Parts: sequence; C-alpha cells; structure tokens
Amino acid sequence: MGKKKKHLPGWIEAPVAAVIRGAMTPPLLLGLEPALAAARALGEWYPRVQPRRFDRAVRNLRDAYPEWDEGRVRATAVGSYQHVFRLGVELLYTPRLITKEGFVRHLVLADVSPAMRALMAGRPVILITGHCGNWELIGYAMSMMGFPVHAVYRPLDLRPLDQWVRDTRQRRGLTLVNKFGAVRALPQVLKAGHPVGLVADQSGGDRGVFVPFFGRLTSTYKSVGMLALQTGAVMACGAARRMGEHDLPDTGPWQGAPWPRRHTRWGPGSLRYLVELTDIFGPEEYTNQPDPLYYITARYRRAIEAMVRRAPEQYFWMHRVWRSRPLHERTGKPFPDRWRERLAALPWMTDSDVAAVVDRSDRDKLDLKALQR
Repeated sequence: MGKKKKHLPGWIEAPVAAVIRGAMTPPLLLGLEPALAAARALGEWYPRVQPRRFDRAVRNLRDAYPEWDEGRVRATAVGSYQHVFRLGVELLYTPRLITKEGFVRHLVLADVSPAMRALMAGRPVILITGHCGNWELIGYAMSMMGFPVHAVYRPLDLRPLDQWVRDTRQRRGLTLVNKFGAVRALPQVLKAGHPVGLVADQSGGDRGVFVPFFGRLTSTYKSVGMLALQTGAVMACGAARRMGEHDLPDTGPWQGAPWPRRHTRWGPGSLRYLVELTDIFGPEEYTNQPDPLYYITARYRRAIEAMVRRAPEQYFWMHRVWRSRPLHERTGKPFPDRWRERLAALPWMTDSDVAAVVDRSDRDKLDLKALQR
C-alpha cells in the first residue's frame, strides 16, 4: 500500500514540529468563526497560485458532471479548495469541541441504526468513507457512542507531530492503526468486535481493482475487499457532511434532539456535520456473487460516489482520481470481454451503464497523457 518515506534527521524533527504546532495557534486564538472565514478566503485565493492543480480539479469535475455548465464546474472547484482549508481549521478544533458532553451540538446523526444493530450484535464491521466531508468525525462519532473505532491512517513524516496526532485522537477513544501494518493487525481487531474505519477512495495503482466511479474505471485497493472476505465483515458506508443553513429537515430521526433549528445557528462560521449512511451490506449479499471481491469493491465505490454527489464541493477534486489505468488501456487493447461480464454481473448496472463505462474506457485509451497531468 505504498512505501515508507524517509524521516528527517532526529535532531531537526522536534524544532520543525514545534514550528508547525506554533503555526496552528493563530486559528485557535482567532476563534472558530473568524478562523473559518479566513479559511474560506484562503481557499478562494489559493487556486490562483496553484493553477495546475486547480485545472485538474476542473477537468475531474467536467468528467464527473458532463451536464454542468462551466460556471458551476469552476465554482465547485473553488468550493473544493475552500472545503480543504475549512477542514484544516475544523480538525484543529475537533479535540476541543467533539467531546462526550459537547459532540451532540456539532454532530447530527441521521438513520445510522442498521450500523448500530450490527455493532451491538458483535459482528465485525468495516466503516467505509472517502475524502469527502470530514472523515475523522465518523470515528469520533462512533467512539463517543461507546464503539472504540480503529482507524487506519498514514503516519506523518515528522515523528513528534505524528505522536501528537495519535495522542489527541486516542484520548477520545479513537485508535490509529499504521497503514503499513494494517493487513496483519485488522483481522484480529475485527474478530474482537471492534469496528475498523477506512478512507477507501485512494488509488490502488495500476494493479488495483478497477471499478466504476462516476461512470469511469478507477483503481481501488484490493485489501479492503479481501479483509471483508477474510472476516465476513459488514460494510457500513457513510460520511460526515458539513451542514448549511437549509440542511436540517423539520422531520427525521433527529427530531426532538437537542439541536432544533430555531435555537441553532447554521451559518458558515459553525461546525455542524450530518453523519449519514449511503449503503450497508454484509456477507449475506456478497459471498454468493460470481466475483465477491469485485462486487464488494464496486459496491463501496458506488457508495462513495453517492456521498460525493450529496455535497460535490466537499470532495478532493484536485487529486488524480483517475490517474491509474487498467492494462488494456495502457497497451491499447480492446475492452476485455471478462471485464464486460464482471460489470454486467453487478446488480445495479444496466446495459446502458456498462456500455457507457466501455465507451469511456475506449476514450481514455486514446488520451492517457491527459490522465497523468
């Protein structure tokens, strides 16, 4: 799942970490509202100094939403950068605000009862999310409700800073698992009845499992599906979506909770997230499929797409979402029949959906250089 990076010399790590920690102080001194306002301004300004990445975000959005006009595409790309900067501020405030006493003022739980029933029954549960919304809050929410989540993460290169991140998260009941040893550690964690949290939309490279994402083949790690098959885990897919002024319906599973709309500020300077499921499925559904690994991977990718569609501006569109390509595209060969059969075997795929994926793959085969930018 990637190579470990080399660390800085030990004598310089602590001073550099101290400088970074010092740079985190101004947003905390400003207060949440002013800090979020500054983050939005930075997010609007930053694409001007990083035009290449901004152009990549625009291209990705055009591909994902071909029906959108150019104005909406570019506005959403800017919103994605604003989201990244806001997220940085929110992560600084998370240990202060998401506590056992205060988390209900910042997290609204939609109907997550299917996942709760699986957890209370002691079944192994894998919590799946993507780089959309605030993925850290999924683990926090579960931990606050008494389910100690083990979240897979990539250790920071600065070891003192990494230790600080681990300490602050683990004080809230969230255990961080190094991704480089996760394959060995996670089966035992799941068998012990502890949920595992994964941000599962990273590229799996040229040898990953290629499944549809916004109608286009995208590489995804095999390890998530293999972990589910090994442990018989339930896959609970969901996201924590930032809420605006009009996001809280007047009725729903949160009705009567301590955050009624008439008493709560839902402005751009607040930290409010809606935690919601987009899909949940277990071994009863995937073990009898013709290709269980492909089914699991395609289904949770589909669930991540549903998360993104609910708030496109809260996704990391500047990432190289479709950079890795399957072998038949890289070698200029026709779309393999066995791939077409695997796509057609997915219960939610229609003939027109399969044809659209094949057509998109044929076009990507002719434009590989553009995908590498």
